[in-house]
Amino acid sequence: MDTIQQLLQIQDLTGTFTVADVAVGLVLSFILSALIGLLYKKTHKGTSYTQSYVHTLVITCMVVTIIMLVVGSNIARAFTLVGALSIIRFRNAIKETRDVGFIFFTMAIGMACGTKFYLLAVIATVIIGLAILIMNRLNWYHRPTSSQILKIQLDNDIKFEKLFDDTLVKYTAASDLISVDSIRSGTLTELVYNIQLKKKADKQEFIAAIKELNNGLGVNLLTGYNAVDL
Repeated sequence: MDTIQQLLQIQDLTGTFTVADVAVGLVLSFILSALIGLLYKKTHKGTSYTQSYVHTLVITCMVVTIIMLVVGSNIARAFTLVGALSIIRFRNAIKETRDVGFIFFTMAIGMACGTKFYLLAVIATVIIGLAILIMNRLNWYHRPTSSQILKIQLDNDIKFEKLFDDTLVKYTAASDLISVDSIRSGTLTELVYNIQLKKKADKQEFIAAIKELNNGLGVNLLTGYNAVDL
């Protein structure tokens, strides 16, 4: 009988932290993660910006704060949560490596808020945020885009090995054929070149010269493809 009563007893562990701890941690994590979200929005340069991702940053920071409050200094609880969270699978691929950095940024701030390192959370947000702003404003590590992707469509019966050589020599400083694909159910062939146009080369002239050789079929010139999300 005593054993049954012991099993039926519910142990409330909420007393390991106060209501003030929860309120301060969640409010501070919300404010700091909201600032991180604004920083992300201000410094984002790609084309894959989504509002839901910024919302996820804020939610992640607050959830991590709760997780750290729950874990506390209990190692067994920490391992249990790691096992539970390991079953989560993310189906949306992250297009920019920079986005991963912001996820870790918000997670670190959430951990600091959840473990009551409030001053550390504020200082870290300010310093890391300033570092991101400086790199963005000064455009550090920027590499000027000098290469383009050229896609040419042509009929299957056309010999293409040396067809575009003279035109490429005239308009480009360097060119490499990187792929040959069969498209439109095998009715056309698509050539993909990595090229570097000469400084004085006219793009319209160049495309027109290519179209004269491929009988006016599709010609696509992608400029800056390595600086944006495609």
